[in-house]
Amino acid sequence: MPGLGEEVAYLGLGGNIGDPRSAMAKVLRAIDADRMTDITNVSSLYSTPPWGKLDQPPFLNAVAEVRTQRSPKALLDLCLDTEIQLKRVRGERFGPRLIDIDVLLYGTRSVKELGLEIPHPRMFLRAFVLVPLAEIAPDLTIRNVRVASHLTGLDASGIEKLTGDGSWWKE
Repeated sequence: MPGLGEEVAYLGLGGNIGDPRSAMAKVLRAIDADRMTDITNVSSLYSTPPWGKLDQPPFLNAVAEVRTQRSPKALLDLCLDTEIQLKRVRGERFGPRLIDIDVLLYGTRSVKELGLEIPHPRMFLRAFVLVPLAEIAPDLTIRNVRVASHLTGLDASGIEKLTGDGSWWKE
């Protein structure tokens, strides 16, 4: 259970150029070092086919559970600031990237404001998000449906688990 003033949130991480594994590990360590946010669980690392724009290298993806005292917007700002520190350049939509961090869920809240929508509006279309999320939170329900059930009907072919557990970011 979260402590007083804390919420459980889930972050989606991905990248497909440079060294995305290292970039994602740096992101998780930076977020964990934040005095208002702790990483509490991380999925295995997955290799996933590109989504949206197909003529690019495969991605590495993972999901992290955090406990945070930050507001949803402040958590997003922490993620975006961390991307900037790692020198992410925002190019074409769905295009190649060193790192991408999305706030997928924030407690049971629904948020819709400029630059932030929670639950993440496209997560239910993306097996590369739901597979690692289901790994670390199999009983989590979103919109009264278990996360694993949201995977039904999605194409999860080509998604390959690369690590045995979620400790890869601490190496």
